[in-house]
Formats: sequence, structure tokens, C-alpha cells
Amino acid sequence: MNRDDDRSAALRLAPVSHETLARLDAYVELLGQWRKAVNLISEASFAEVWTRHVADSAQLLAHAPEAKVWVDMGSGAGFPGLVIAIQLADLPGARVHLIESDQRKCAFLREAARVTAAPAVIHNERIESAAPRIADAVDAVSARALAPLPKLIDFAKIWLDQGATGVFPRGRTDGSAVSSPFPNYRIDFPRSRTDSMSAISIIRRRARVTLDESPPGGSAES
Repeated sequence: MNRDDDRSAALRLAPVSHETLARLDAYVELLGQWRKAVNLISEASFAEVWTRHVADSAQLLAHAPEAKVWVDMGSGAGFPGLVIAIQLADLPGARVHLIESDQRKCAFLREAARVTAAPAVIHNERIESAAPRIADAVDAVSARALAPLPKLIDFAKIWLDQGATGVFPRGRTDGSAVSSPFPNYRIDFPRSRTDSMSAISIIRRRARVTLDESPPGGSAES
């Protein structure tokens, strides 16, 4: 598939506005310029950058449509966090915190945010260090190809427990291996638009039930 066909296929999977598309074009062009020097993305992966990475990232916004403030953990080349920031560029009050420990990748992310006018804040540190420094009320947390789901939940707990939605694209899983150890969270696995055999983990804190709110004969959730 050539680049134009790849781009067209991606836009069918995850349609965006003309303004957003112009920003995504600028981002992909910059990615092509920086990718080898900073080891952002492989040659094979860049050949399908629109369908494998841009559309795969862009689809996540629909799973937290009201979210204005995001945290993206382990942002790397900007998938999905910078793509989400580009999609939110015209939304007043939008902000996406990109956490990345690699200094050179952060330099790329800063330049990409500048070129695309994306509302991104770059944190060049580890997740554990960055989390306490983010003062915003966070609406959604994302990460892509960073760690197994239990580890992602552990990283994101600081925001999930305050009401943020976790949006984590995953591989082939039905969730049975990860649901039971986390009784305080509801975990759903809708199908990915870009790969029918893959899922996206959507994680939300369960509402706490007090004794007065318990149904007859029921027990309070601990």
C-alpha cells in the first residue's frame, strides 16, 4: 500500500476534520524527518504509519468523548498522546500531558507540538515522578504498547481513582486474566476499529456503595 492509499484508509477508519488532517499531515511529515535520528519508528512501521499508528490512536478519543485533559504514559513518538492532542487542538481548555523518559523523544514531541499547535505538555521523566507534578484534574489516561494491563492500571491509579477513564489499546484478549484482580474497576473490551482481532481496554472506577445505599440483602462494596 502506498502512502496516499494508507492515508485514505486511515481516514475511513477514523475520520477527522480538515483542520485536524492538516495538523496530522504536518506531524507525519516531521516524524519522517526525525524518525531515524531519534529511533522513533521503524521503516516497516512508517510505511503504514497512517493505518497502524495515526488511525489506531485517533479512534481512542471516541471512548472518552467528554475528556478535555488527558495523560499519555510512555508517549514515545506521540502515539496515541500527540494524535489525541492534535484532535483536541481547537477545544478550549484541552490539554494532553505526554510523559516520556527519553530526552531525544521529548525533543521531538516538543517540536511536533509546536508545529501542529497541539495543546501538549511534555514531561521528560518517569511516570512515577511526573504523576505528582500534574496538577490538572485529569479526565482520561492513555498508553500504547507500554506494559501489560495490570501494570498500566498500577501506573494510572492516581488518576483512575479520581474519576479518570483509562483508554488502553491492547492485543488479543477477552479480559478474563485481568478483571478479577481489580474489583474496584470496571473493565470493558470494545473491538478496535483498526484491527478486528484486537481490543481496547476501557477502565473506570466503580462507584462506591455505602451501607445505606446497599440493596436489600446486599452488602457494601469494599
